[in-house]
Amino acid sequence: MLGECWANAGGMLGECWGNRRLVGDCLFAGDFGTVFHMSKTHAFEFLDAHKDDQPIDFDVAGVYGADPALVSWVAMRLTGQGDVTRYDGDAVRWSDVVEELSIASLFDMGEQRTVVVRAADKFLSKSRSEIEAYLAGGPHACRLILQLDSLASNTKVYKLLDKQQHLICCYSETGQKSGVTAANRRSFLTKYMAPRHQVKMNAAAADALIEMLGHDMGMLDTEIAKLSLYLDPGGTIDEALVRDVVAGWQGKTIWQIIDAITAGDAAEALKQLDKLIDGGQPAIALLPQIAWSLRRLGLATSAHLAAERSGRAARLEESLNRAGITRPNEVSKAVKDMKQMTRARAAQLLPWLLDADLRLKGTHSAGGRDRFLLEQFVLKLAAKH
Repeated sequence: MLGECWANAGGMLGECWGNRRLVGDCLFAGDFGTVFHMSKTHAFEFLDAHKDDQPIDFDVAGVYGADPALVSWVAMRLTGQGDVTRYDGDAVRWSDVVEELSIASLFDMGEQRTVVVRAADKFLSKSRSEIEAYLAGGPHACRLILQLDSLASNTKVYKLLDKQQHLICCYSETGQKSGVTAANRRSFLTKYMAPRHQVKMNAAAADALIEMLGHDMGMLDTEIAKLSLYLDPGGTIDEALVRDVVAGWQGKTIWQIIDAITAGDAAEALKQLDKLIDGGQPAIALLPQIAWSLRRLGLATSAHLAAERSGRAARLEESLNRAGITRPNEVSKAVKDMKQMTRARAAQLLPWLLDADLRLKGTHSAGGRDRFLLEQFVLKLAAKH
């Protein structure tokens, strides 16, 4: 018998039934264990539960979220081996889609034909009443997948998909709204993504990879594929391999940027930053790599200033230890970096990092504004006054 309980899931209160827990908007069943029948779930759970090639029975699926790789993988798994027709939501009309949905395929490979509407937010806005009526009916001759950037939970479409159809959220950034925690994201890397490339990955390696590259699943998958080439099939990706291989020239360039920032050499910092961006690295992935070292310096500065305000005479090395910098060579380098930075700049590191992170995920997320923001951020950090 399923018993009702309350459990804390990754710092957020999650509602549990037996081994199930609801985090944010999405359902998770234990640690990718038994899959319970429920229309709303997260891509991590859905993909891990459907690793085989067995056809998935559904009529309509809403796939929404900000991670394009997760959206793509979920849609591919839903369509399976059947015939697929794809439309762009910005251009297609409902009349074209519904006509296509009425035509069954003669070459369905044992599965129903599927119609996929990509970037369907505008399409949904224009044809909301027709889509609501379609969702309320059924079953239909063909399957329909709506790929959306977002879907408000108070809309009728959301509620119909949740109650009668399939609803799969595809976020990779942690948060209560996304339903993603550091733990279930780590499990997805180690238990789903790494085996796709015939290797294993330990938790420390997964954390290091996310720390260095950010949470974009497509980029993480590409790096895991590269790392797998360094191992025999069945080998294990560990943290040492991640830091050695993924860093490479990119990691060296990141350190050159950080060294230039702490030395107040804005021209050199921008030169190295442009090299990375021109090499195809997106700003959203570069910020966490630049921020990782600077955040520790910011934490050390905060601890040092707090000690001074309390009347204690703290040594700089002690403050660095409190920020997690404990190895002798790291401590000596950090002391040098902090002495090169002005006290005022060091005290602003944490607020500046937070501001850049929020703006890069919001007002400056695309259209060249992300690069402008990162260049402006580096200039501000490297300013000597």
